[in-house]
Amino acid sequence: MNISLNFAHIQFLLEGTLWTVVLSLMAFGGGGLMGFLIALGRIAPVRPLRLAVSIWVQLVQGTPLLIIMFMVYFGLPQLGFSISPLLAAGVSLTVYASAYLGEIWRGCIQSVPRAQWEAAECLALSRTQRMFKVILPQAIKLATPPTVGFSVQIIKNTSLASVVGFVELARAGQLINNSIFEPFIIYLIVAVVYFCLCFPVSALSRRLERGAPEKKARRLQSVAPRIT
Repeated sequence: MNISLNFAHIQFLLEGTLWTVVLSLMAFGGGGLMGFLIALGRIAPVRPLRLAVSIWVQLVQGTPLLIIMFMVYFGLPQLGFSISPLLAAGVSLTVYASAYLGEIWRGCIQSVPRAQWEAAECLALSRTQRMFKVILPQAIKLATPPTVGFSVQIIKNTSLASVVGFVELARAGQLINNSIFEPFIIYLIVAVVYFCLCFPVSALSRRLERGAPEKKARRLQSVAPRIT
């Protein structure tokens, strides 16, 4: 019996798209929180802490996301933890995103000119005050474009959640294809949906990257008359 694509299939794909967005937000939110702590740990004055965080980053970045998902989904139940496919995928993507976001933000924090650090020290501010009142506001401006760009990778990597049985966009397309056997049209639709999710984020990242040097130039131009 020949079964063609119908409205129920499209609705199922839309539901998968919604779960892709939910999973992306979970990964970005959790990964962002962990990444911020990792970034601070990487520049901490305590050497053992810096070493421990560095080892964690190297381990995560050196391990494929697929393996991390297998370890979380199949490993945690062996330790007595019951975990759902959504939670397993969310935890795995959070761990993955935290290592990369942490390194992105660490680089941006250290990119703040050394003169800014020294000026903050001259004001007799504590390390916490220097970080949150002087350094981080400047680092955020540097970190915004690469952070937005990395979010595209998070969206695309949610497709790996299908290996633990979570039905997101890619898995929804696979299930539909298994029932109607029209791989070209199904995966073409899936690819278009991924493009619609990722392209606006990529465009925003490029716009922010172009805008950063222009804003810096305008600030320098406004300061120049006062200096002269």
